[in-house]
Amino acid sequence: MQKKVLKETTTVETAQKLGLTPDEFDKIIEILGRVPNFTELSIFSVMWSEHCSYKNSIIWLKKLPKEGSKILAKAGEENAGLVDIGDGLACAFKIESHNHPSAIEPYQGAATGVGGIHRDIFTMGARPVAALNSLRFGNIDLAKTKWITKGVVKGIGDYGNAFGVPTVAGEVYFDDSYNVNPLVNAMSAGIVKIGKTVSATSHGAGNPVYIVGSSTGKDGIHGATFASGDIDENSAAKLPSVQVGDPFQEKLLLEATLEAIETGAMIGMQDMGAAGITCSTSEMSAKGESGMKIWLDKVPTRQTGMKPFEILLSESQERMLVVVKKGREKDIEKVFDKWDLHCAIIGEVTEGPNIEFYENGELVAEVPAEPLVLGGGAPVYVRETKVPAYFEEIKKYDINNIEQPADLKAVAKFLTGEPNIASKKMGI
Repeated sequence: MQKKVLKETTTVETAQKLGLTPDEFDKIIEILGRVPNFTELSIFSVMWSEHCSYKNSIIWLKKLPKEGSKILAKAGEENAGLVDIGDGLACAFKIESHNHPSAIEPYQGAATGVGGIHRDIFTMGARPVAALNSLRFGNIDLAKTKWITKGVVKGIGDYGNAFGVPTVAGEVYFDDSYNVNPLVNAMSAGIVKIGKTVSATSHGAGNPVYIVGSSTGKDGIHGATFASGDIDENSAAKLPSVQVGDPFQEKLLLEATLEAIETGAMIGMQDMGAAGITCSTSEMSAKGESGMKIWLDKVPTRQTGMKPFEILLSESQERMLVVVKKGREKDIEKVFDKWDLHCAIIGEVTEGPNIEFYENGELVAEVPAEPLVLGGGAPVYVRETKVPAYFEEIKKYDINNIEQPADLKAVAKFLTGEPNIASKKMGI
């Protein structure tokens, strides 16, 4: 395939509209050795967003413990953590937030958060067995809080019930600090035999690259960028077309994926979550120290005329990227055909280090994988910090200075009526 000159050079103003800073734009030019075109700049904008790169929080996250005698996959190494639980079994688990989407579209925001976290588990070869959640909402008396709470709870429940994995635990807390932006943390846990897991990696020049599961639409484009910004009164207008989860499709994808793993034909696999094809191709390539050629016109799409950056950044749900051993294509295709799911070759592994994206034979973007990913070339910032004033007030608290209440019945009545203590069974 003949390379052609890349088109549509961009400016620092273009970069800023995509959420990048002037310094980041300069760094991209340095990495590429030229000014990026719009598609390439879009790729960097999502991969260098806080949602994908943790550029503002990674220095703090690295301080968390991740070593242990039973740890089989540390934080950040794979799609999910993995712990040896004995008897030749391991527990795969992960928790992930879906805050901003849930603030604007509570039902689908929460539902797709549940779907995404389950995919991270079965992408590793584990079968999800339990879901959990940790939720934070604003003042319970506000109409907005009631709307968000009802939508989030129903979204979590509906997706989990349809998918067939029970929600075994959860906790809810109300506080005024969450009036604007709720926290919606979904967790999934699954079981897998040790040694039967699949890695999110890619290697072996010439090995085919498949996209499996649902077709690709225009939903969620620049969702990672949106999730990294501040929520304000104008956020609803900025929200990309919200991803719509399909738990029944995900159930088919679960069974097909686990069956496909058993064929032994897979090199690696990764869920397409935030940043879609962009994220999965770059992260798998970087982990396997390889490259890829991707033919965007071969991606099954829901709409005609989708532009390259739309296909690359789409966050349509229930999709996976799979790298297969060359010569074993029929083994994989047979499984996904059985479950009536898309299974299309959209590229091949190369020696690297670049990922090349083509449309109808024309090179539309070429980027190195390593600088895109966490731990690669994504920027890391040390932000100014300060201790909140209320921390100092808390330090002044001394339980010994609290007088014994005169009416303990009144205290008990007050406490049991507090939203953060009272039963949530009756709803809002």
